[in-house]
Formats: sequence, C-alpha cells, structure tokens
Amino acid sequence: MIEIREEAFKYYFHFMQKRMDIFWKRYEGSPYPWTDDPILKEHKFTNVYRSSDRVSQYLISNVIYNNTKHCSEDDILLRILVFKVFNKIETWEYLIENIGEITINNFNVAQISKLLSERIVKKPIFSSAYLMTGCHQDFLEYSSKHERWLIMIEREFIRKKLFKKIIHAKSLENIFNILSNCPFIGDFLAYQYAIDFNYSDIINFDENSFVKAGIGAIRGIKKCFINTGDYTNEDLIRYTQDNLEKYREKFGYANFKNLFGREPTLIDLQNCFCETDKYLRVKMPELNIGNTRIKQKYKKSSSNINYFFPPKWSINDKIEKKCIQQNMTELTLFW
Repeated sequence: MIEIREEAFKYYFHFMQKRMDIFWKRYEGSPYPWTDDPILKEHKFTNVYRSSDRVSQYLISNVIYNNTKHCSEDDILLRILVFKVFNKIETWEYLIENIGEITINNFNVAQISKLLSERIVKKPIFSSAYLMTGCHQDFLEYSSKHERWLIMIEREFIRKKLFKKIIHAKSLENIFNILSNCPFIGDFLAYQYAIDFNYSDIINFDENSFVKAGIGAIRGIKKCFINTGDYTNEDLIRYTQDNLEKYREKFGYANFKNLFGREPTLIDLQNCFCETDKYLRVKMPELNIGNTRIKQKYKKSSSNINYFFPPKWSINDKIEKKCIQQNMTELTLFW
C-alpha cells in the first residue's frame, strides 16, 4: 500500500504549479517578479519541463537540429554526447569556433583535449550541474578528466560502435542499459543521456516508457511518501503520473497549464521530485534527508530563449515566436 505524506506531497504540486506559472508569465512578457513565492523568488529551480531549460533548449536548437543536414546518425549522437559531457554552452561554442562542427570525421581527441587544456586555465569547461567523476581503472594513465572522457568516447562509442547499438536499440530502457555499462556513465547519467538522444529524430521512444530516479529525486520521494511497501522509486514516479489529476484537484492546483498541450512525462516528474526535495529543505527543514540547504541563489539574467522543441512532438507551431522572454541561467542541480 502506498501512503503519502500529505503535508509534503502537496508541495510537489505546489512547486509544479508555481514554477509553471513563472514560465508562462515570462513567456508572456510579464514584468519581474513573476511569483510571490519567497522560496522560488530567492533560489534557483529548474523548469517543470526538462526540455524547456536553457541548456536543453540549446542542445535541441543548436546541437541537434541546427546545421546538421550533412551529419550522419552517428554524427548527431556524437554531438549530443560531447555537448552533454561538458553540459556547458560556452565550452561547446569554444570548440565549434576552433575546430568547426563536431562530427565523427573531425573528432580528434588530441586536438580537442589540447584546446580544453588551454581553456580550463582561464574558465571552467564542465558544468556544475552533474557530478562528472571521470574515474575508471582503464583510463588512469590520462591526467585530465576531459581527456579521459574524450578517449572513452572514442574507444567505446566510435571504435566499438556503440552509437550503432544505440541507433538499433529496441527501447529507451535498452539505450539506458547500453550507456550504464560504459566507463564513467552510471545510472543517473545513462538515463539523462538516453533522454537527450531521444530528443533527436534518430531515436524515437515514448518518454513515458522508462524512468530512472536520480539521487535528488529519491530524496524528494522519501520526503513525499511514508509507506511505499514493495514499490520502487520508479513505481512511485509512475504512481504520481497516474494520479496527477487526482492530486491536482485534492491540493487545489487543478488549473495547471501544461506545455503547449504536452503533459509532463516521467523525466519531468522525476526532475520535479528533485526540485521538491530542494524546495522542502527551506519549507520543511524538519524533513532532513541528505542535504539541508539550496546552494544556488536565483539571479535574473538578460539572456533570451526562442523556444524550440523536437519537431516530432508537434508543439512548435503553437509557440508565438514574438514572445521571447528574459531567461535565467538555469542549470539542473543535484545536491
């Protein structure tokens, strides 16, 4: 039997509603501040929809679907993987400026590693969003983390043709399993990368067909549920999805406005448990599970987003391009 902790679980739906309200107010060009929630106003939180965050938007618009008509399927997946390893727009643009568009044919580990070694002296090359260890016994001879990652990509994905296996995978879970068996890539990154590959038109699986809870989401789930019986964390994310309308009504958030007609999928709900964990650190500090504070403060930015989503979702024609709002520098943070 599943037993929820109502006083905490209601804030899962509160977060979704209030954070989505912020998204729409900014989209419509409303003036700052976009919320009266003091926690959301002070601290940095990702969007309800993973695909609408700044880095995901850049990945979709610039890495996957821009200037890639000449690219092979392997090229597209390589571009996604290289971008996501660093998960930093500035690093990607630095590489493009110095070596041109990244493809299998111009993926030169020595050249890229040298460029990044020069870059890291002045600026960070990895995002702080994910913990990228870069530790594995087969790569200890290489001194820098970025070189180890690049060599791993060359060995596993290019030489051993893992991209081909991913292209011919039968399910999202199959892609997850392929990735999770690679050096450096644990379950969390494997799921994130599988979703990123699935933004392309090369991979096309339902985002609701598979989910894997990350550490932050697990903390949020533990705060929101009291008794879970034999159900896994993934089962509880699916339970939440199956009962979205029920709990929206129960907690007073029935007027949730989704993303151009697209309801949150399992990856979004997983992410919202992570963000709810962060929210509850401030709202209900007595639920002390793991980290006790939010490390990132909100900073208003003047950068703009022209929203674009995978064409196969059929929602781009619903976006008013003239409504480009100011966007914070949003990073998916898992602390």
